[in-house]
Amino acid sequence: MSATAAILVIGNEILSGRTHDTNIHSIAGALTARGIVVAEARAVPDVEAVIVATVNELRGRYTYVFTTGGIGPTHDDITAACIAKAFGVTLHRDPLAVKMLEAHYEPGQLTEARLKMAEVPVGASLVENPVSRAPGFRMANVFTLAGVPRIAQAMMDNILPTLAEGPAIHAQTVSCTLGEGVIAEGLGAVQARYPDLSIGSYPYFRNGVLGVSLVTRGTDRSAVEAASREIAAMVEGLGGTALVVEGMA
Repeated sequence: MSATAAILVIGNEILSGRTHDTNIHSIAGALTARGIVVAEARAVPDVEAVIVATVNELRGRYTYVFTTGGIGPTHDDITAACIAKAFGVTLHRDPLAVKMLEAHYEPGQLTEARLKMAEVPVGASLVENPVSRAPGFRMANVFTLAGVPRIAQAMMDNILPTLAEGPAIHAQTVSCTLGEGVIAEGLGAVQARYPDLSIGSYPYFRNGVLGVSLVTRGTDRSAVEAASREIAAMVEGLGGTALVVEGMA
């Protein structure tokens, strides 16, 4: 059985629309490539009770939880304290984290506010940050990452080798310019014949043309290819032109 994961994006700026989140896309792609099924993604505000409750819910449900955001130096960066509360421990100033920050900042520049970024839950292990040095951390199956996409991705590069590796997830896409209403019945029949696969229908509008991408995913490559052939044949039988593409398109 494949390992599962949830992604929890923390921050009022995400929910207000001020900041466009890209971390779900990059983290989910990295986990999927390792054979870990991303089963859920959420965004929550900078509210302690909400963060604590959500972390506790997700960590009991999935193999891994990845949080992004809220571990900076300002007053509204409360994620580390919330993770500590979720696990029933206190925060402490990690000596190794302090050394990382000391190596990054010029003498006299490591302020008390910046030292806040060295505070992690007791019992947590650090996640290295090669970009700006302020580390993330792991607490049991919960990984807490920075919200800045470049830093979050760098942290994930260090985390990935430590995670369980599941069977590869294969995907094929059949694109066509038929409407969903036209292909819905046939697509449902193909899904019924392949219950272990995930078959999704995703409409698009490109260069003035409305179409749909029919994406088949699963760990059995031969089954994915067989289902895609059936979908392509169905499209052709309905008078459309099927374009089959390998991968996650």
